[in-house]
Formats: sequence, C-alpha cells, structure tokens
Amino acid sequence: MPISAPTPAEGSPAVAPSTGSTASSAAGSSAGPARACVVWGQDLLGYDFGPGHPMAPARLDLTMRLVRELGLLAGPGVDLVAPPPADDAVLATVHDADYLAAVRAASEHGTPDPRRGLGTEDDPVFPGMHEAAARVVAGSWEAAGAIASGRSLHAVNVAGGMHHAKAGAASGFCVYNDAAVAVRRLLDEGADRVAYVDLDAHHGDGVEEVFWGDPRVLTVSVHQSGATLFPGTGHPTDVGGPGAEGTAVNVALPPRTDGGRWWRAVDAVVPPVLRAFRPDVLVTQHGCDAHGDDPLSDLDVSVGAQRTATAALHALAHELTGGRWLALGGGGYAIARVVPLAWSAVVGEVVHAPVADGQPVPAPWRALVAEVTGVDGPSTFGPGVERQPWSAGFDPDDAVDRAILATRRAVFGHLGLDAHFD
Repeated sequence: MPISAPTPAEGSPAVAPSTGSTASSAAGSSAGPARACVVWGQDLLGYDFGPGHPMAPARLDLTMRLVRELGLLAGPGVDLVAPPPADDAVLATVHDADYLAAVRAASEHGTPDPRRGLGTEDDPVFPGMHEAAARVVAGSWEAAGAIASGRSLHAVNVAGGMHHAKAGAASGFCVYNDAAVAVRRLLDEGADRVAYVDLDAHHGDGVEEVFWGDPRVLTVSVHQSGATLFPGTGHPTDVGGPGAEGTAVNVALPPRTDGGRWWRAVDAVVPPVLRAFRPDVLVTQHGCDAHGDDPLSDLDVSVGAQRTATAALHALAHELTGGRWLALGGGGYAIARVVPLAWSAVVGEVVHAPVADGQPVPAPWRALVAEVTGVDGPSTFGPGVERQPWSAGFDPDDAVDRAILATRRAVFGHLGLDAHFD
C-alpha cells in the first residue's frame, strides 16, 4: 500500500526553510491545522532502570506535564495515542528472535545476559523490562502507521528515540530500537525513501547499523565525535554499505561545540542531503543531551539552538515530504532544566503551536519542578540562535568547520552535491 497523502482539509502548506526563528515554522493552513498524533500514557513511565540511573522516568513525566500546562494537547486535530506493548511480530521487524527471548527471560526471571547487553551498568535488568520497552516501540510503530495511512500528518513520541539498540543486543539505555521499527513500518507500508535525522549527542549507531546497506533509507547523525564519547562510532568516512554509499551521513563534532557552531553544522549538512535524497517521510530523533548542563556529553548546545533545529526540520518536512514527519525523543539527562523545555518545544512544532523565543515557562510547572527536584525551573524558554551559514566561508582554524568539511567531502559526492558550495 502506498503512503497516503492527508486529505485537503488536513493538509498544511509548504513552509520556507528556517532562518533560526521558530515563530513562523509551524503555521497551519487556512482550513485549519493538520492532524497530529501525540503518543503518551502514564504506562510509558514504566521504562525504569532504577534509582540513580540517568534514564529517569521523571524526565518524561515533567515533559508531558509542561506540555499540558502549555495547552499543546488541547488544540484541534490532536490525537492522543497510548498503545499497549508491541507484539513479537512488530519487534521482529528489526530484532532477532533469540534476543527477544533473552529480554523476556531478563524481564520475567531477572536473568542477565551481558553478551546481549542485558544486566550491564547501562542496561540493568528490571521486572517488566520487555513490556516497558515494547510499549515504547508500540508508540513509534503506531505513530508511523498514522502517518503512512494519512490519518496524521505529523506525529511525536518523546518516550521513543532508543537509537542504540541493535538487532541482537541492548546498548546505551536502549533495549528495543523503536526508531528503526518505525522506519521499517514506513517502508513496508509504501514509502520509497525514508530519511532519519538524529540530533542526539551520541551517534545513532543502532539505526544506522540496521539500514547500513539499504539505499531506501538515509541516516544522518550530528553528534559528539566517537573519539571522545560513547558509542565510539559515527565517523565522517562511514557513508553506507555497498550499493548504499552516501546514505549514511555522520557529522562528528569536537567537545565544547556551542549552540551557534552546532547549528552551523546542522544547517551545513542536513538540508542539502535531505534535498538531494528527496524522502517520502522524515523521521527525526531529538535527544537533547548535547546541552551544556547534560552530565553525559561534552557539548554546549542551548535549548534555543535545539529549538531552532527542530523548527528547521519541521519546515524541511513540509518542503520535501508533504509534511509527513515523525519526531522522537532520545537521550537527555538534565531532567528539570533542559529535557522538558526541549521536548515540549518539539511537541509544539508537531501540533502547529510552536514555542516562541523567550516565551515564559508557566509558573505552576516551575513550582512543581521545585517541589519534585529541589531546584528552580527555568523562567523562560530562552532565545533562539542566529544562523551562521556555510556560504559565509570556511575557517580552517575552526575545529567545527573542519568537522563539517570532512563530512561534506566524504558523502556529498555520492549524492551529487559539491562539498564546498552546495
């Protein structure tokens, strides 16, 4: 079955590529906003590795409480989806049968299997692990189905983005790879080409590995270099397997890259490769652990810069895919001051009610943060970030510019682009 277009009443016009402001990036059509699918249910808080683990369920809870305070679920055309755990047939579209059995054994009997990443420091075993991880997958699976069928134009699952999980192993807090499962469903239901863009501080290795040799899937990852951060992969010369060269794109940034330079890297690589690939659907991962307050990376990317990138990706979806866009969460471990602001802004883009630069954070939510965490929540969403276009010139003394050029030289030729001037 081919990917279905939204009906005219549900459609949304093309949006010009972002220049750094979120204010105009998500306007609906005069006939009303396009339908949006938002995945959420309290059961998603069951994905819990235990006290002290960075993947704290509170980061999701605080995010969705802020989303509600902002009124983002109250607008017309927003469908809230809370699916039960995905069954084995869905999980098996990406994962090996013996791995599924190992996760079930760990979940039901506490049986570790370090060879498969289960029972490690990153992925400790907990009761109900299988069901909790399968529920995350189900959210992204259902969201992808809503887009494929034309029921929704945009969709978001902030609990998703588990991009490190492999076909046969857990890795980096990720048990099952919901992002890869969602891409697989889009392909199975008619998409000729799917683009996956990953903005997490850590390389999106699991998704890239699943589709390494598939020319129908473009994977783009903008991350801290694997030379200095887990998982140690994602080098610019990693461009895809035989017959799929140019469909893996990796921007490996140096530590301490700030928001302006990070946005320059995103803008210098992501729009041109997406335009060259011409996807039918865009899937994006919005791990916000690139923020300077995050304990698990060495980047320094503001919430405003991340919001600017989200708006730009939204605009590219309207430009290139007819608006078909699935947004996912991912990493992010500054649970009070960063994650809820970054991901509520993603939800705002998806439901065509974008958060504005400098918008105040609701006082009731700030009071909740103080009560739950003992720290004050941010008072505003902060400024965006100014665009620093690649066309302004290459600085050979700048480590970020050298990283950008390394990626462009490695991959642009495969896509028919000029590494210096496109």
